Amino acid sequence: MRRVDVIVIGGGPTGENVAQYAHDGGLSVLLIEGELLGGECSYYACMPSKALLRPLDVRATSEHLPGLRPAELDVAALLARRDAWVSHYDDASQLDWATGAGLDVMRGHARLVGEKTVSVSSDGGASTVVEAGVALVLATGSVPVVPPMFADLHAWGSRDATGVVEVPDRLVIVGGGVVACEAATWMSALGSSVTMLVRGDALLADQEPFAGAAVLDALRTAGVDVRLATRITDASRAGAADTGLGRVHGGPVTLTVERDESGSERIVADELLLATGRRPRLDDVGLDAVGVNADDVRAGRLPTWLHAIGDAGGGAPLTHMGKYEARVLGARLAGAHETPPPRDVPVPQVVFTDPQVAAVGSSEAQAREAGHDVVTVAVPFASAAGTALLRDDGVGSAKIVVDRATGCLLGATFVGHEAAELVHAATVAIVGQVPVGVLRHAVPSYPTSSELWLRLLEELPTNLR
Repeated sequence: MRRVDVIVIGGGPTGENVAQYAHDGGLSVLLIEGELLGGECSYYACMPSKALLRPLDVRATSEHLPGLRPAELDVAALLARRDAWVSHYDDASQLDWATGAGLDVMRGHARLVGEKTVSVSSDGGASTVVEAGVALVLATGSVPVVPPMFADLHAWGSRDATGVVEVPDRLVIVGGGVVACEAATWMSALGSSVTMLVRGDALLADQEPFAGAAVLDALRTAGVDVRLATRITDASRAGAADTGLGRVHGGPVTLTVERDESGSERIVADELLLATGRRPRLDDVGLDAVGVNADDVRAGRLPTWLHAIGDAGGGAPLTHMGKYEARVLGARLAGAHETPPPRDVPVPQVVFTDPQVAAVGSSEAQAREAGHDVVTVAVPFASAAGTALLRDDGVGSAKIVVDRATGCLLGATFVGHEAAELVHAATVAIVGQVPVGVLRHAVPSYPTSSELWLRLLEELPTNLR
């Protein structure tokens, strides 16, 4: 039996960060990973999707700025860039970083077998038992949700979409969230005829309504067939098989769909992408050995020595939030004396469609539901010189939600070109509980996108300004 201070199961960004902070605080740490060190984000999610989307954004900009000839898309070069950013699915450099940081890395699948104790099985079948003296951290991430109707179709998941090798002529995407909207953007650009089947009546349903509406309009303009309020009642596929990452997984997919206004219809596609959500990966970590289950993890009913963070803990399924939780927990395990974190840390998120959607904190509806008396302001995204200069025909809007009693920012949403670069200022304002009357004295440089903040603040009622 091996003994260390802290065992971390899961070597993605969340696991790496909690391990590093605990190690830097003087604890011995064992980081256990059964797949690629670096996790989902590095190889199958954030990094490859942004590697695919950024060149498309530059191309679109070239089409909307006089003085430039529109750029041409080189599909082979685009996919090669994606491959470079995922290190050709080789984690050697990630392992070099971990060992260089002083972390002890073990390959294999870990399961709890008792209090503070795991058994790690390697590919060769050998097992090693390891005991933690201080804590055990579950940073196992999440797995896709596959509705039973599609269980035998070998449909694409987000890994296949970001790892695309064979571009299907006809692609159906099921879902209307972030993964669905981003994947529709690059798959359409790569040449697929894309149909999106969305159960609800809007895209990006958790965002301000104008955000989903802007993305919907942009996708339809790009040729994506987006069908809202659509139900799939049947799905079948001949020759379904796992043919490899990003390759078409068998014969044509046939779907039967229903829409209230048009009745039943059959859709045939060459591939099906399921963007139907994810759930914490907790099924295979041995929770039962210590008398807890997935519901206990979600509710935080865990022994004091056991921690679940990132996607595994049921928090916001975003890499940056998992890393934040990891930094806080790692330092705490090591006994670091840090400034206590705020009670409610706002969650920022960017959707890298065209236009981009960047939001943090509460939407107007969420703030009102939480009991706040709010004041809201919305302005066109191109209403400031800095944002108007980005594209001559820029689209989008910006909106802030302010608590009337305190004058503090509760939420902000920006929809427009390069909107991602505006959201961190809102995050800082919310965390710092800075009244909007004080924010007016944060002078934006002219002409930059940050001027949009001044436009928003100037539209507030005089008593708040």
